[in-house]
Amino acid sequence: MPSHVADVSDFAALRPAFDGVDAVVHLAAVADVDAPWEEVLASNIVGTRNVFEAARQAGVAQVVFASSNHVVGMYEAEGAPAIYRAQPDKTLIDEHSDPRPDSLYGASKGFGELLGRYYVERHGLRVICLRIGWVWEKDETPTNHAQAEAIWLSQRDCAQLVSGALDADDVRWAVVYGISNNQRAFWSLDAARRILGYEPQDSPPLSDAV
Repeated sequence: MPSHVADVSDFAALRPAFDGVDAVVHLAAVADVDAPWEEVLASNIVGTRNVFEAARQAGVAQVVFASSNHVVGMYEAEGAPAIYRAQPDKTLIDEHSDPRPDSLYGASKGFGELLGRYYVERHGLRVICLRIGWVWEKDETPTNHAQAEAIWLSQRDCAQLVSGALDADDVRWAVVYGISNNQRAFWSLDAARRILGYEPQDSPPLSDAV
């Protein structure tokens, strides 16, 4: 397939990549929670606006936006380590929970979600925001690490989540969480299951970690 290399903060360079495209999966961002404002601004604020605007101008029907759990990161920061306990009846954080970003990075992802909603309401795009968990480069299963056992997302499950979003032609707008079938989970997968038909295939073993 043809490729197009451009900096997302450079709208003129980015715009031609959107011609003739049906859907866009927007993954480009500075993902460091401790990233300074200048980097967050260029990639996650300006860059995300450029992606949505390029999609609008090119007539792209759908944008799948890689958001982040850090939009609600303060729930975890204040609740750890108890929040990682495997309790089947514990209250889960879902898409209706108030945003509580834990960083400029988290706030920038919240901005991306709101910007996506704007492009839905005013410009007719379809937008699905995926608040994804912790995807590991080598895709190994976490062991003896309570946080990882709570927020891990296998590469296979991540691919299924994105595929489900791309196939959701009747969904105009949604925010869903994406993790694997984790016994320590504290984010709800109800919306992902209901809206995208997501059923995680992988699960880390439950260790004695606390």
